[in-house]
Amino acid sequence: MLAVIYLAFISLGLPDALLGAAWPTMSRDLGAPVSWMGGISMVISACTIVSALLSDRVTLRFGAGRVTAVSVGLTAAALYGFSVAPNYWTLIAIAVPYGLGAGGVDAALNNYVAIHYESRHMSWLHCMWGVGASIGPYVMGFALSGGQGWGWGYRYIAILQVALTVVIVLSLPLWKSRAVAGAADGGVSASGSAGDGASAPARKPLGLKGVLAIRGAKEILIMFFCYCAIESTAGLWASSYMVIHEGVDRTAAASLASLFYVGITVGRALSGFMTMRFDDPTMIRIGQVVLVVGVILIALPLPGIWGTVAGLVTVGLGCAPIYPCVIHSTPAYFGEENSQAIVGVQMASAYVGSLAMPPLFGLIAQYMTISLYPFYLLAFLVLMVWMHERLRVKRG
Repeated sequence: MLAVIYLAFISLGLPDALLGAAWPTMSRDLGAPVSWMGGISMVISACTIVSALLSDRVTLRFGAGRVTAVSVGLTAAALYGFSVAPNYWTLIAIAVPYGLGAGGVDAALNNYVAIHYESRHMSWLHCMWGVGASIGPYVMGFALSGGQGWGWGYRYIAILQVALTVVIVLSLPLWKSRAVAGAADGGVSASGSAGDGASAPARKPLGLKGVLAIRGAKEILIMFFCYCAIESTAGLWASSYMVIHEGVDRTAAASLASLFYVGITVGRALSGFMTMRFDDPTMIRIGQVVLVVGVILIALPLPGIWGTVAGLVTVGLGCAPIYPCVIHSTPAYFGEENSQAIVGVQMASAYVGSLAMPPLFGLIAQYMTISLYPFYLLAFLVLMVWMHERLRVKRG
């Protein structure tokens, strides 16, 4: 079962960087302006938010295993649709099932792992997602460099997603047996019912209003929003900050900016081992302290570029434990019966933070100065720390 989930996280990361890697070629072939990639990304994000908000209701009805299988299958179909899309507007239409599938599997899998496995597996699984996200562009590059075109790049990933769907469908008895075993021990399954969709739900869906009424829920949602605002802004604007503020060559800046993601991937591998000694709240605090150090390194007027580069890597290391440990701590804070609903809204909060906050900094950079980059990150970091400490007071 755990091997299936590790495979799922690697495969889920594979499509995430495909659009960015292929778009320069896609835009030319489809006759679409380069800026129109943002429209596809926004549709995917919006549908992902909707799917995440509905995850509690859907997972209660069908179970985590079935939701994961259908969601991955939907994503596979959408990827194949991308590969044969004749124009931009077809891509926009196909982005709808793509986003719905991505949001459904994200919320269902994360909550399942949070309930059934130790914190170290959550960190390592998200590390595997980073591995998949890193491999995706190489698959697209292989297709483009071989003269096969961007369509085959999408098809290769779609084939892998279809294979994963088959594996998950074949593994459904394992999901059900684990859920039933949990119910026999007096608990509930990851879907909130006594089995993986095999019996009537033990409770009704909470809904957004019900989640917000839970003591401490607002704090963990704002905290997650802030984290994703930091991660997405730091990654998307790192290269531009080095070019405009530091005067670094564009090509060199693009390569150096990737070290931020290396920091996250390596950090999650390391934090998996650290969780064997430290609990989730402690790991989150460690990450926040490392984040502060990284932001300070970026902000300090050190000679040369290496202070900024060291800061970006450190920020990545600081980000590493926070995302998986926040999710893993959710059942402990709010109970397994409420965790699917809260994790679903957490995913929605994450997507909103990732979608809205980097463009907001873009306006600040354009109309004020890009040198505010580290201070923008610091503002969200301070709010995240405050929300975490309030959560500890209310639910700790």
